[in-house]
Amino acid sequence: MIDAKVGPRTVRSYQQNCPIALGLDILGDRWTLLILRELVGGPRRYGDIRAELPGIATNLLATRLRELDDAGLVRRTELPAPAARTVLELTEPGWRYVVPILSAVARFGLRDWDTTAPGAVSPSSGFLAGVLLAFDPQAAAGLTLDVAVDVDDRRFTFAVDTDRLAPSTAAPEVTITARSADLITLRTATTAAQRARALRTMTFTGPPDRVDHLRRAFHLTTTSPR
Repeated sequence: MIDAKVGPRTVRSYQQNCPIALGLDILGDRWTLLILRELVGGPRRYGDIRAELPGIATNLLATRLRELDDAGLVRRTELPAPAARTVLELTEPGWRYVVPILSAVARFGLRDWDTTAPGAVSPSSGFLAGVLLAFDPQAAAGLTLDVAVDVDDRRFTFAVDTDRLAPSTAAPEVTITARSADLITLRTATTAAQRARALRTMTFTGPPDRVDHLRRAFHLTTTSPR
């Protein structure tokens, strides 16, 4: 049995009883996938999302977030003191259903990605290209782990739940520290030597056996460029 519905239908609809049309009713509007992109890797403040999407009107961002909340993909959370602020984050269904879609779209977009263009290198693009897109469910079999990835000045958090990615619910057991430029080079370099140099700049903190399993699961090894 396929769970074909993650939340209420939005007002706009293709009026077709087809899985693709039903999915596009929720995810097909302009900016929606980019908003969800900003929430992959941990909670974000409204202002943080707005700053990463300079072309979106404030009222449109609020509308899209409300629609994603209604669909059960995004929720608002109040952080405890001393942070004491409201953040937005992906729900468990958001991680389960949306992250694979974002990964597939990103893989398609890699064909035309000009990494030398202004704005191409950022913590978000480094995390997505260097870590998230390389996730291998088969290599992650049996791994349950909370992870933090520190890219330049931003921290991303998530969990590995055997064969899928999930929201982080505990302190990270393994931390990856890297520069966005190196993460992008790791995935786009044309030679093994370039990839190896990029990989050597990264640090992995945590129990050695857990680190090794994580590196295999995300192809963060010199023998498994991806």
